[in-house]
Amino acid sequence: MYKRILVPLEHSDYDHAIVEHVRRLAKFCGSSIVLMHVADGWVARNVNQLQLRESEEMKLDREYLERTCDTFESDGLEAECLLAGGDPSKEIAAAAAREECDLIAMSTHGHRFIKDMIYGSVANEVRHISRVPVLLVRGERRSQPRGITPPSVTPPSVTPPSGTPTP
Repeated sequence: MYKRILVPLEHSDYDHAIVEHVRRLAKFCGSSIVLMHVADGWVARNVNQLQLRESEEMKLDREYLERTCDTFESDGLEAECLLAGGDPSKEIAAAAAREECDLIAMSTHGHRFIKDMIYGSVANEVRHISRVPVLLVRGERRSQPRGITPPSVTPPSVTPPSGTPTP
């Protein structure tokens, strides 16, 4: 049925719902998976044109994608990751075409009307501009997604008055 599934992730608690859904769908269909995150900060939008180095946020996003990709591969699924920069809706639709995906599977926040007008809806825009079918799964905020660990954050060193640094 589906041979190649594009899964845009936002590096948030909402990803768990779509990751688990796609894991089952890919096993059932024998699909390969393309995990994607679109970084949309200033550096991400200009990294190629201005030959900038990846920002710390982009590095964390790449690590998150790779860890998530590893969880699919450890389940025997073929998976790859793609980190893009720019307008999320346009990048997702373009990647689906470029990567020859036959399904885009995304999580949604479940906003309604006013919140969508304030925050916008990447999922809504993708479903309007993409020529590829879009599967939407409502996510929910979790304290920590199962199987996907958030990036570790190392607290800064604190130097007490005695002069010996402590972690």
